[in-house]
Amino acid sequence: MATYLIIGASSGIGKATAQQLVEQGHQVIGTYYQTTPKDLDTVEFFSLNVLEQELDASQLPETLDGIVYCPGSINLLPFARIKPQDFLNDYNLQVIGAIKTIQACLKKLKKGHQPSIVLFSTVAVQHGFNFHTQVAASKGAIEGLTKSLAAELSPTVRVNCIAPSITQTPLAGKLLGSDAKIDVNAQRHPLKKIGQAKDIANMVRFLLSEEASWITGQVLSVDGGMSTLKI
Repeated sequence: MATYLIIGASSGIGKATAQQLVEQGHQVIGTYYQTTPKDLDTVEFFSLNVLEQELDASQLPETLDGIVYCPGSINLLPFARIKPQDFLNDYNLQVIGAIKTIQACLKKLKKGHQPSIVLFSTVAVQHGFNFHTQVAASKGAIEGLTKSLAAELSPTVRVNCIAPSITQTPLAGKLLGSDAKIDVNAQRHPLKKIGQAKDIANMVRFLLSEEASWITGQVLSVDGGMSTLKI
């Protein structure tokens, strides 16, 4: 049994990942921002606002085998309408939040068995979409962090990043709020469907496992073929 910390385990990809890890018999410690999911009573939850609070690592076990950092935002606006503070807010949530979490837990993580860190980017970093500058700027920083940190922490800790396309989660609710919106977005993908939280969780679970023991410093696309195929 391994012990994993999931920041943002109460919904979406974080919740799906927690469910899969618990089903495999692992210990999962998860954070929530507003409400605790009632259908995940096997996860040890505590409240954390990553923008306003420091993670108290003393409340965690002495050994961690993996960290998954899930908090994110999807703010799609024309560049001219985005204030510099908006970029900074996203950077603090997605990049600084991840950095503070990893720094707080690093000693415990280094004691783990083949420890692994999983972060999240987006297909929009490498592909380029209209109105995605705010999203892509902070997620591009995550990709750089992934590669540099993987080099620095090798061979002890593996660090990888998943770059999804739009996924059916509460975070994407405004973009996928009707059958028509779902269909339009699905047709943009070679596989003609929208990704589900479990699709991304499958990759997270793999990257945390010993099966991925020779994978580090990678940005892995799980995006229905969006980033590489044109059909």
